Amino acid sequence: MRFTPLSRLLLMGIATCCAIPAPASARSLELVELQRDMNALLSGRSGEYGIAAIDLDDGSTAMVNGGIPFPMASTVKLAIAGAYLAEVDQGRRSLNDMVNGRTAAKAMEAMIVRSDNLAADQMFATLGGPAKVQQWVLSHNISGMRVDRTIAQLLRERGHLADIKDVATPVAMVQLLKILDSGTALSSQSRAYLLGLMRQCRTGTRRIRGLLPAGTLVEDKTGTLDGITNDVGFITMPDGRRVAIAVFARGGRDRQPVIAEVSRMIYDRFADSVRNAVAAFMRLR
Repeated sequence: MRFTPLSRLLLMGIATCCAIPAPASARSLELVELQRDMNALLSGRSGEYGIAAIDLDDGSTAMVNGGIPFPMASTVKLAIAGAYLAEVDQGRRSLNDMVNGRTAAKAMEAMIVRSDNLAADQMFATLGGPAKVQQWVLSHNISGMRVDRTIAQLLRERGHLADIKDVATPVAMVQLLKILDSGTALSSQSRAYLLGLMRQCRTGTRRIRGLLPAGTLVEDKTGTLDGITNDVGFITMPDGRRVAIAVFARGGRDRQPVIAEVSRMIYDRFADSVRNAVAAFMRLR
């Protein structure tokens, strides 16, 4: 009996089936439906939202207001961490270096896990200020992201809802996440270290993590200012695929519950994609 390539894949069982990508037309339809559903969810809510999600395996992306800049707040700390760890990989710095009386490792842990603002500014100072972090961002061809001020400077100024400084589009933020995860910007050791800290994030448990199934692996970093609620990071799907997600919210009310609902919507759609792909292939047989 002669088997087609598809038949061979299907006969290899569930593990192999889970690796079959969705046909382009099926995936495009899923993403259109996801964007429609997100828009429908947000249409009845106050405030403004910017969302982007990218499948790190195949690059499939869904977004709402993906090109609009939003204040990053403390999500900028991922760029600070990336810039510092890149210098560690180059041998210019070490996680054992002292930063204002504690090791860089302890400062970075405080900055990412507890969102410690003083630790972030100490890391900024060690690197040479926000301009150096912006330079690192631009060196990776990330457009749509501005790193302008220290956290102390940011907090002293008002008007965050309409800020044009220290902003990022949702697309720029998921591009940063993709670069941090890809192995091109950081060594495997530095990548694992940063993701380990993000996995321990203690802030914003009611945001991306809020409505996901128990046990779902999330690595994230939150950001909060007056009228600003953000969460960005990675969600691991049941089949092991990873999705980078950025949800920015400003103004209105109930921003945390909306972020949780949007994140669950993204999770459900991407988690279903493998099942839908297998069903599509079966219909074509």
